[in-house]
Amino acid sequence: MKEHRSHQKRPLTAALFHRITALALAAALALGLTACQDALGALAQPPAASSAQTVQPADGSSFSMDFIDVGQALSVLITCDGQSMLYDGGNVEDGSLVVSYLQGKGVTRLEYVFCSHAHEDHVGGLAAVMAAFPAGHAYAPVTSADTKCFEDFVNYTQQQGLTLEVPAVGATWQLGSATVRLLGPVAQYDDTNDTSLVLRIDYGETSFLLTGDMEQDAEDDLVASGAPLDVDVLQVGHHGSETSTGYVFLNAVLPEVGVISVGEGNSYGHPHEAALSRLRDAGVDVWRTDLSGTIRITSDGTNYAVASDKDVPPEQQNPTLSDGSGQQSSSQPAIQAYIGNINSKKFHLPSCANLPDPANQILFSSYEQAVQAGYEPCGNCLG
Repeated sequence: MKEHRSHQKRPLTAALFHRITALALAAALALGLTACQDALGALAQPPAASSAQTVQPADGSSFSMDFIDVGQALSVLITCDGQSMLYDGGNVEDGSLVVSYLQGKGVTRLEYVFCSHAHEDHVGGLAAVMAAFPAGHAYAPVTSADTKCFEDFVNYTQQQGLTLEVPAVGATWQLGSATVRLLGPVAQYDDTNDTSLVLRIDYGETSFLLTGDMEQDAEDDLVASGAPLDVDVLQVGHHGSETSTGYVFLNAVLPEVGVISVGEGNSYGHPHEAALSRLRDAGVDVWRTDLSGTIRITSDGTNYAVASDKDVPPEQQNPTLSDGSGQQSSSQPAIQAYIGNINSKKFHLPSCANLPDPANQILFSSYEQAVQAGYEPCGNCLG
């Protein structure tokens, strides 16, 4: 591990409150722009204290979270006080890599194995993991899926004498001194991504959120449920897709660090600029496995540190300019939102004097999105 950045827990400073307020404005716009002032007033309040159970680490306790570089996939190893759990196993072809990585870290048993959802880039490598390591429990949002990779995961789970379990929202587990809590999904979804098991992990005063491929519909439902989402470190959903990590969700989470597990030069174009822009607006310190390799976070229960295989400056992890030569200041958020008039088919800046009535408004997150929807720029505010 080469690059290393330490993080101290942050008080609610004026700069942080500015960031919360800016995100609240974006969240209010994303919620439909109705009753905007009331929504802004509510969202701009400092985040409520988490209600998740916290266990104070004992002397000699240790905690680490490793985002294994499995390319365009996800696999996260969490170890606390000598106990380990795994969240996803990458693609089928990543199985041997994940097994080797765990062996190299001295893992001999997994207390819990979580499959976030049934897509191959998350469940694929778990069959190899279950074949190599005894486990205490195995969890997934479903017990069957019409893919061989998921069936293999189920079969190797059963060979251990285990039954694949579907956990209930609110379930908690102890991993050494760390507390793991299932926050979502809070509803039934047709989109497999939205069925992702969402885990909050608390270790002392430090906190982490694993979201799998959860998209904005499920994010918004999770926020509305009142789940304790404010954490220090966020696993950015769906490999940094523009369909995840919305403003409403970010305003609730307010992470200091966001980790994106993504493959170099992947065909999806992940991470998308729209998601990176929202993370910049939130002042999030972004780390990416396509650039940094495996990313490891350690905590002493009060502060935490992030290290990676490769030394990549922050301005390249989330560049403002396409050539990676600049980084937008988190103290001056640039919220991109355009308001369309469903009657005139014109779209405006939020500051325009000619905004339509709320009932006739539609929100676009980019200029290009508005044009693609058949709307024309307002001649007054957009020239």
